[in-house]
Amino acid sequence: MIPEKKQSVIIVAGGKGLRAGGEFPKQFQPIGGTPMLMRTVRAFYDYDDSMCIIVVLPEGAQPLWSRLCEQYQFTIPHTVVTGGETRFHSVKNGLDKITGDGIVGVHDGARPFVTSGLIGRCFETAFENQCGVIPVVDEVNSVRQLTGTGSRIVDRKQLRLVQTPQVFPAGELKRAYETGFDPSFTDDASVAEKWGMEIKLVEGEETNIKITTPFDMELAGYYSQLMANR
Repeated sequence: MIPEKKQSVIIVAGGKGLRAGGEFPKQFQPIGGTPMLMRTVRAFYDYDDSMCIIVVLPEGAQPLWSRLCEQYQFTIPHTVVTGGETRFHSVKNGLDKITGDGIVGVHDGARPFVTSGLIGRCFETAFENQCGVIPVVDEVNSVRQLTGTGSRIVDRKQLRLVQTPQVFPAGELKRAYETGFDPSFTDDASVAEKWGMEIKLVEGEETNIKITTPFDMELAGYYSQLMANR
């Protein structure tokens, strides 16, 4: 039986977001006149306006988000969920609001430039193969690995940089997150893979940057201007 093509996304913005500087967490800071998190939510709505969108936020930040939504007249339907102690727990809280049907993506709230093309590539691959899917880009820098006596060169051709959205069959990801927390879980694919799910790689996008530092915020502002002038 062909599974239902039902799509959901959990947008994780549960961190403090202070490394980017500014008066309040980065996910609420404006990029090109629009708060970062609103840009991220809109990217998924523009891809599929019927998509179930879950936004994970720290409990203390939720009143600010509500005020911003009112201020910017932001009416895209979404459900706010309280974040947990770690990213693992935040995603788990978001999954509690997702049914076991269809496909679910997990995306960083601090990646506001994700495109419909990339979102579609991830969701379609996950649906067609019923597996986990992660977007990756090539490593272009020289890389060294630390050893007990110094360091050694690593062949960068064997490395890929991982992005989000990471996309999975919803029921399987929910079961994977029923396992206990492990500090080795660096992303959702690591949770799914340990549970036994197959992971496929798809081509990511260089512009799908994760905003973390003040420099990233400057870069995001410049990029948003380029997009507006196209």
